[in-house]
Amino acid sequence: MAVYTHIGAEEMAALIGEFDVGALVSVKGIAEGVENSNWLVDTTDGRFILTVYEKRVSVDDLPFFLGLLDHLAAAGSPVPRTIHDRNGATFRFWPTAEGTKALALIEFLPGVSLDTPTAAQARAVGEALAGMHLAAANFPDRRANALGVSGWRPLADACDGHWDEIDDDLGALVARELARLEAEWPRGLPESAIHADLFPDNVLMHGDQVCGLIDFYFACIDAMAYDLAVTHAAWCFDKAGERFDPALSSALLEGYRSVRPLSELEQAALPTLARGAAMRFTLTRAFDWVNTPAGALVTRKDPMAFARRLEFYADPANAAVFE
Repeated sequence: MAVYTHIGAEEMAALIGEFDVGALVSVKGIAEGVENSNWLVDTTDGRFILTVYEKRVSVDDLPFFLGLLDHLAAAGSPVPRTIHDRNGATFRFWPTAEGTKALALIEFLPGVSLDTPTAAQARAVGEALAGMHLAAANFPDRRANALGVSGWRPLADACDGHWDEIDDDLGALVARELARLEAEWPRGLPESAIHADLFPDNVLMHGDQVCGLIDFYFACIDAMAYDLAVTHAAWCFDKAGERFDPALSSALLEGYRSVRPLSELEQAALPTLARGAAMRFTLTRAFDWVNTPAGALVTRKDPMAFARRLEFYADPANAAVFE
């Protein structure tokens, strides 16, 4: 369930009328996703995604998120364009039964998300990610990474006393590795606007071709090599984090480097950045795990899937996967 806001048929037609996209033909709620309410909208002019932003997305961040989409689309990156309303705005406010909320209409991109990617598909994703970083290099807006290394300690502290509800050994792992990461985190790496959440379900593909990079609602300014590390952690393991796939790893890294070669500093930092990527998702999932009430509509994601990745990256013998 990912439609938390109700909009009736007549109201939806009036809402779509605020955009120059033709008349509403049909609309269907989209079940995937946990952050926002989403609908697939067909009009006489085409197909679009309507998103109503719920509590976890700050309205103050929308100009960055949506402006980045427009910037990347104009540069030729495979991202959806924001459909501006008749006044030229990238988003607008709309009164709903649950209160006034921000919403945006975004271009629909064809393609499918993958459950079991191939090496060729992983290479294509690496190429697309590098191209996105290059296209975003001159994006003028700024947004700090709220879930970067400085944000991990508060998440860990919020989980204190609850680690055993997830796994008996998780608290010790987090305490040990978080202290290491805070002491060793690489600084001064080349930055750009990054996606920061490029899981397989945020990539649309047709065969081995990337058709779309979507869901930029964690995008921020941070090290490009960190974004590569996040993508590596998201793509190169099975969903449980128990099996590492070296073929996917090699293909993803080769694809990225073929478009944007890494500096020596970036290359040396990758093992630590990957530990950080695994820590970030371990902590956010753990926080949600202990703070999501029973019976909530959101399905909790297993923090141990990334704790296992963290253990993999923390093993010095596995640093060689980035060579």
